[in-house]
Amino acid sequence: MTQVLPDTKPAVEPSKGVVLVVDDSPDSLSMINAALEQEGYTVLIALEGRQALAIASKIHPDIILLDAIMPALDGFDTCRILKADPHLADVPVIFMTGLTDTDSVVKGLDAGGVDYLTKPVNIDELVARMRVHLANAKLKNSAQLALDSTGQHLFSVSEKGEMLWATPQTRDLFRRAGIDETWLASQLPGQLRHWMAFKPANGQTLPLGALDYPLQVKLVGQASSGETMLRLLDGQAPTGPEKLRHHLPVTERESEVLYWIGKGKTNREIGQILDTSPRTVNKHLEQIFRKLEVDNRTSAAAIALRFLLDEV
Repeated sequence: MTQVLPDTKPAVEPSKGVVLVVDDSPDSLSMINAALEQEGYTVLIALEGRQALAIASKIHPDIILLDAIMPALDGFDTCRILKADPHLADVPVIFMTGLTDTDSVVKGLDAGGVDYLTKPVNIDELVARMRVHLANAKLKNSAQLALDSTGQHLFSVSEKGEMLWATPQTRDLFRRAGIDETWLASQLPGQLRHWMAFKPANGQTLPLGALDYPLQVKLVGQASSGETMLRLLDGQAPTGPEKLRHHLPVTERESEVLYWIGKGKTNREIGQILDTSPRTVNKHLEQIFRKLEVDNRTSAAAIALRFLLDEV
């Protein structure tokens, strides 16, 4: 009887990520390529900036190691072009260079780099820093995907007012308002910088100027890194009660009561807002519960919040 031996061929480990290494020195490329492949990374190489841009546009890298000083298109300009591409803007860029003066370090960070290593590069240090920035990028992308899936009109900007990322819903609303990338790059930052200089509180809004379509931005919060989270508000969108009336089988007054239930207001507070008695509010609630087939205000509020995400 023939014995079937188990397959003892070792399994191929998945790549830890795709790294694009850009350097005009073949010796440096060879050394980094060999070290990173040994660490389990998939390595792409480019000898100059334009070649790097062409590769990145076809094969999205997880991280880019970029020499600052190269002929024709240097690393600083290459990084700026990468960061201007919405599909590549979130890819972390680590600069590698023999320049050690403060101005060069600042120039690299201003261009969009997340880190700076001086040559000759210490491979152990390089790999350690790559792990950190790859992990940070993964966390940021996961958070952005979670925000995208909620359908909210959210976006973030830098301290200079430049857009860093936006949910698809935000970009769609900008397009519907007739706003293109040129306006977002040239007009929006100035308006936001001027507004943020006055230290607005969370929840305050700014009407965007020089537009035919009414839009506002609402401050959601600011991170210690200087990144600011904003919500884009559609001036032509229906009000909260109108949204509820459109989606649910409720009357105009019932939609107003349900709206404030979704905002966490008590019957007494709703009565004060709508200039009616708590007893009347309760009668409306009884009709709302019946129509929505629920038996408590928490369930009713949960239904309302499905259609009020952009107001939370």
